[in-house]
Amino acid sequence: MPINITMPALSPTMEEGNLSKWLVKEGDKVSPGDVIAEIETDKATMEVEAVDEGTVAKLVVPAGTEGVKVNALIAVLAGEGEDVGAAAKSDGGAVTAKAEAKQDKAPISPPVGKMSTKSTEGGAVPPASHSVTPPSALLGISPTRGEIGQSPEGRTFASPLARRIAKEAGVDVSAVSGTGPHGRVVKADVDAAIAGGGAQAASAAKAPAAAAAPVKAMSDDQVLKLFEAGSYDLVPHDNMRKTIARRLVEAKTTIPHFYLTLDCELDALLALRTQINAAAPVKKTDKGDAPAYKLSVNDMVIKAMAMALKAVPDANASWTESAMVKHKHADVGVAVSIPGGLITPIIRKADEKTLSTISNEMKDLASRARSRKLKPEEYQGGTTAVSNLGMFGIKDFAAVINPPHATILAVGAGEERAVVKNGEIKIATVMSVTLSTDHRAVDGALGAELLVAFKRLIENPMGMLV
Repeated sequence: MPINITMPALSPTMEEGNLSKWLVKEGDKVSPGDVIAEIETDKATMEVEAVDEGTVAKLVVPAGTEGVKVNALIAVLAGEGEDVGAAAKSDGGAVTAKAEAKQDKAPISPPVGKMSTKSTEGGAVPPASHSVTPPSALLGISPTRGEIGQSPEGRTFASPLARRIAKEAGVDVSAVSGTGPHGRVVKADVDAAIAGGGAQAASAAKAPAAAAAPVKAMSDDQVLKLFEAGSYDLVPHDNMRKTIARRLVEAKTTIPHFYLTLDCELDALLALRTQINAAAPVKKTDKGDAPAYKLSVNDMVIKAMAMALKAVPDANASWTESAMVKHKHADVGVAVSIPGGLITPIIRKADEKTLSTISNEMKDLASRARSRKLKPEEYQGGTTAVSNLGMFGIKDFAAVINPPHATILAVGAGEERAVVKNGEIKIATVMSVTLSTDHRAVDGALGAELLVAFKRLIENPMGMLV
């Protein structure tokens, strides 16, 4: 029978993507592991492999199509010995992309980095009953066919988005009545349960959630009416900008931000940086001899932030409704500006790495970030973040926390200022830093302790070498 190829979820939060390129054409034979397409997400362009063998019968979604929903049908394979023409006409018996788009915004999807090419049991799938294979990589459960509401072991099946919202709200997802296909719990079910004071009756899950929705911003038409016709150009949002907007609204409206600012003197750090760079060994490259590393101030800020979190472990945390997540390592995300938005690649275990390792790793991550070649595991997660606008001359600013982090450090420019030392006015290079904290996890006193530990390392940088 025809084998359906659907839009994969290349990350746990992916809702839709752009099918940027097909690497196969109709009539081509494919085997498991063959790269068949390039999918552009909000953060990266990734190659996707087939997991079944067959002949490409039909490319349902053309290359260059934007906003393809996860689990939407994009191509059909003809199985071994099957007539390619018949398979193409049947579309594999799958639902259309338009019908898929009406499903939960974060549906159960194939494991990250793989195409779903499993034909559904029994052939055609009626629009009212989607049969999908839940990914163990995302949900931590074993895939089963047929019943989606619960596994044979009695475990409730729910979309990743529904599980995340339920966890954050402290709702037991197994007690929520699902209204999705085969009883699967979807976002609307969890929203209704929360609005009703917890996971209660099925009737609550069916109640409209619009009453609890926040006040909406001005519509497109309302905005455009404020400007003279012909005085502007419309540039459609890409997936990255949409995701950034959604996450920023979520962060600022759900996280109680608290801000702390300190000035750090940089003269000792700048002197040490000069010494370290001067001592860098020379290595041969394709472009000639080059130093093995070249530290920036930002590299040293990353190291100092990581070591400060290890010195103040209670601040190295993430908030959930049921428990405080205390992290064992300091994984520092670093905001990198790329065309159309920004991304936060992560230096894992930065507290344990040398400055030269951090520097070289950061250069590699930033380079691949700008070409959208990062893997999801290279920019998702982390325990804190650093955002540095000092290179633009910005003196100080307050950054928005990037969940699941509980802190983010905003770094301003180092500039010569007059400071008072022992009753005398001196000139020193000073950098202002502002720590934004999630006040649920890191309150004022704890945040101040963390920032003081950071300042101590910046002003006494030799401490980062021992």
